[in-house]
Amino acid sequence: MSNAIEIEAKALVSQDDYRKLSKLFPSSPRYTQTNYYIDSDDRILNKEGIALRIREKDGNYELTLKTPLSQGLLEKNAPITKAQFEEFRDHNVFPKGDLVRFLTMLDIDINTLKILTSLTTDRIDVEYEGGLLSIDRNTYYGKTDYEIEFEYNNLGGAENILSTLFHKNGIKAPFSKASKTRRAMEALEK
Repeated sequence: MSNAIEIEAKALVSQDDYRKLSKLFPSSPRYTQTNYYIDSDDRILNKEGIALRIREKDGNYELTLKTPLSQGLLEKNAPITKAQFEEFRDHNVFPKGDLVRFLTMLDIDINTLKILTSLTTDRIDVEYEGGLLSIDRNTYYGKTDYEIEFEYNNLGGAENILSTLFHKNGIKAPFSKASKTRRAMEALEK
């Protein structure tokens, strides 16, 4: 299991602004990933401010738990096999490993957890100004949105760099706190 601190500024943008930014980086890597969001029927993780997902990218699967910090999120990642993913998806057998112990320490009953929804992202990743710029097209529940994320070592710097990029390109988009998890879960409930 690996641990990381995720600090990022992000904004939802229009389709036109997404296209404009995509064209600025034509040779940057592009790929598709699907996030499967996990919680209990009574949303115990959400009530605790915790996000749990399985990400599938290029046939690889990773279980990720995100918990809030004063600045950013603590991310705990554990690779799982396709068989473990399918066993959880089809039979609610939660993947064994360090994340089970961590969830148990938080008094979360893993037997109540299941995949509730998913979101697929077509992503462009750009090494930019000492951080990572992600230009995303997200689809979930018949909806499509466009999000720009900039991961950096501090939130103020991330917001400043992203604001400068937007200003240079005539983009007016406020920063957003709405995570992909939250947007997908809210779409599920409507």
